[in-house]
Amino acid sequence: MEPFLSLRHISKTFHGTRALNDVALDFLPGEVHCLAGQNGCGKSTLIKIISGVYRPDEGAQITLGGQHWPRLTPSVSVAEGIQVIYQDLSLFPNLSVWENIAVNHYHHGWLVKRRALRQVAEQAMASIHVSLPLDAPVESLSIARCQLVAICRALAQDARLIIMDEPTASLTHQEVEGLLEVVRQLREKGICVVFVSHRLEEVLAVSDNISVLKDGELVGTWPAAEMTTQQLGFLMTGQQFEYQTRALRQSAGSTPVLEVVNLSRAGEYQNVSFQVEAGEVVSIVGLLGAGRTELCLSLFGLTRPDSGEIRINGQPVKLRSNQDAISHGIGYVSEDRMNRGLVMAQSIENNVISTVFPQVTNSVGLIDETRCRELVSRLVKALRIKVPDVHLPVNTLSGGNAQRVSIAKWLAITPRLLILDSPTVGVDIANKAGIYQIISDLANHGIAVVMVCDEIEEAWYQSHRILVMQQGRLTHSFLPENSTQEMIAGVVNG
Repeated sequence: MEPFLSLRHISKTFHGTRALNDVALDFLPGEVHCLAGQNGCGKSTLIKIISGVYRPDEGAQITLGGQHWPRLTPSVSVAEGIQVIYQDLSLFPNLSVWENIAVNHYHHGWLVKRRALRQVAEQAMASIHVSLPLDAPVESLSIARCQLVAICRALAQDARLIIMDEPTASLTHQEVEGLLEVVRQLREKGICVVFVSHRLEEVLAVSDNISVLKDGELVGTWPAAEMTTQQLGFLMTGQQFEYQTRALRQSAGSTPVLEVVNLSRAGEYQNVSFQVEAGEVVSIVGLLGAGRTELCLSLFGLTRPDSGEIRINGQPVKLRSNQDAISHGIGYVSEDRMNRGLVMAQSIENNVISTVFPQVTNSVGLIDETRCRELVSRLVKALRIKVPDVHLPVNTLSGGNAQRVSIAKWLAITPRLLILDSPTVGVDIANKAGIYQIISDLANHGIAVVMVCDEIEEAWYQSHRILVMQQGRLTHSFLPENSTQEMIAGVVNG
């Protein structure tokens, strides 16, 4: 079969740094082709060359739809049937479903033909057997349904190759299964799907072929059926990743760091009770909308519960704000590091010290450079943050290193309790392992950790205890050594 898109001698250099080096790939019609690799391996650069955003270095050979091109432009890429669905989806939240799907057809004529545009949207949905409320504003839809809107928009553009960048990062287990089924339908229609995901199990479940990039070079391409997650992880990183469950350490007579007693907030969570001891990692799993993040926000003082009690080291506390929480030694690493967790345009140093300004200022209120430098240097070294200069903005870092900065800013307060909300979302396998080691080190130093997990495997290996949250209530508690992942998944998804 002739490739729909063939790439040869694809290189890209930025300011003397080689981001891609002589990459050669073929993408076939009706194929699901995964691009795998760590953050910074060159996947995003390659996608932007395919979509025409970046010009490759001299010598590139691109064959698209039977024609030869030295480079692609965005207009040529779209005209030839290439569509990219980025992680943020790039939808118009205030417009309806049909307007988003048919948005690229608005330029056909002077008048907006609403009936014709609705038909475009209906035909795109029918082609993959999905049903969406055409007149509903996109902002009212779940993330999973927004994904379908983005896919239908690509189909309305006569897409022949669709690139999906981390499409499952914010989806529940059921929603992931639904999306993967849609990907299979696209394959049956003869559309090539380029799938980018850090979730290796999903990659193996849906892909026909997997191409691994490392340090800007193509390691190779393999049939997915011949690959395991362990093999794929090794090809991506050169490391073997093996995890063991954590046994619960009994501390007879000790006072828990955190006690939550019958905590409730209308419409979010009800009668939640649990406790976390020093050095214990407690994970909370559940479907999106179960109330996990809402509970964490109250534990950090960002929202106020209607009833119930929070105790820190046995003492009842009133957390009226995040400043109250910080004063009691509570840190919170948000699931949304780009908008809530970090100030992306500010330097690494400024982000790290943002929680401890009083400790790094002198008697006249100015920042003590020596004190600041010592604190930041210590945390960068302890968390193994790879950065040439702490004065660089956070938005220059990979996702894994940015997440380490978001953890560092809370370790600066020397917390008793650290709340980690989905700390490994959008992070590659090597950086996941690094974050897991950080969590283990925190526990070994006596810090209590509450972690919201989207993956049951992660919770099972990285926690001393696992709590299941359903519809705002804690319903089950598991010890990893006395349970299986399948048992927990049955409860969560049942």
